[in-house]
Amino acid sequence: MNSRRDFLQKIAASAMVMPLMPLAGWAARMNNYDGPVLRVAIMGLGGYGNRVAEAMRDCVKAKLVGVISGTPSKIKDWQSRFSIPEKNCYNYENFDRIKDNKDIDVVYITTPNGLHHDQVIRVAAAGKHVICEKPMAINAKEGQEMIDACKKANVQLLVGYRMHFEPKTLEIIRMRNSGEFGKIMFFQGQCGFKIGDPTQWRLNKQLAGGGAMMDIGIYAINGARYMVGEEPIWVTAQETKTDPVKFKEGVDETIQFQFGFPGGAVASCLSTYNMNNLDRFFLDGEKGFAELQPSTGYGPIKGRTNKGELTHPHVTHQTVQMEEMAGILLEGKQPSIPVNGEEALKDLKLIDAIYKAVKTGQKVDLKG
Repeated sequence: MNSRRDFLQKIAASAMVMPLMPLAGWAARMNNYDGPVLRVAIMGLGGYGNRVAEAMRDCVKAKLVGVISGTPSKIKDWQSRFSIPEKNCYNYENFDRIKDNKDIDVVYITTPNGLHHDQVIRVAAAGKHVICEKPMAINAKEGQEMIDACKKANVQLLVGYRMHFEPKTLEIIRMRNSGEFGKIMFFQGQCGFKIGDPTQWRLNKQLAGGGAMMDIGIYAINGARYMVGEEPIWVTAQETKTDPVKFKEGVDETIQFQFGFPGGAVASCLSTYNMNNLDRFFLDGEKGFAELQPSTGYGPIKGRTNKGELTHPHVTHQTVQMEEMAGILLEGKQPSIPVNGEEALKDLKLIDAIYKAVKTGQKVDLKG
């Protein structure tokens, strides 16, 4: 991992080449930062938890201070790698004790989807803020219960929507808001890859809550909403399953789904675990267009519009996300696109509607 100094120097060098980029002053602000620091414990020490932890090495507003895991060997490894004290280490049986730990402000949950509901409610009951990976829950009912529990405990619930802070994405949204694309007519979101190990939790309905839709399809759902700038009023959807052995009952392989928006725009999206090279957003308006490809991967994101290529430099998404979430939790900042539980609940309601449309073969009206 590069040192923070190297990291900041690289950003500063990029800023010299592209002085108009939104992140031009970020390195300097970070270098001079002397404000409050968000103290984070990560729950779930798997692949994504590691990615977040490594990215936080370059944060100044957020610091990894604790871990929660069911695997003692992982805890020992993380203690060594990230200098985490023994008193900030917990397992899934005893992590309610964080209530008495004043050195932890927030718990970032990166466990499988089906575990989020109970874990978020327990963390909230312990009086800690929560960051939960997406999808926040496996259905809207569970999501609402999580929101209610956090409100009752007077803690904040944020969701790991890292793309809501990605500069090329935000530039397209700025252009749309300023009318540069004219009336928005169409959005296309393609999200998918060919999944490997058939025994992994992502293909276990109890843990995942579904299949590709709960893992990769949510990017197209969420992206359709923030790219078009409206909430869908109807949904249609169709499922294709070519391997019922690997993709068992309740675990979707491929779903095509469509949204209609109140302004007249339509969206056509694809979520799949059986096709590679699918990571693209396309937005079309009467005056112009925008394209991101790749659109939601870990980066660098590549984008262009009818006015040319988007040239904002790449910064690790999770680093930016945690800096910005620290600002939300510590300073009351409001992001351009919400990352709270209510935002996540809108996606969960659409996931419910997509599964309903697949099952019934009917258009699902969302206006009521």
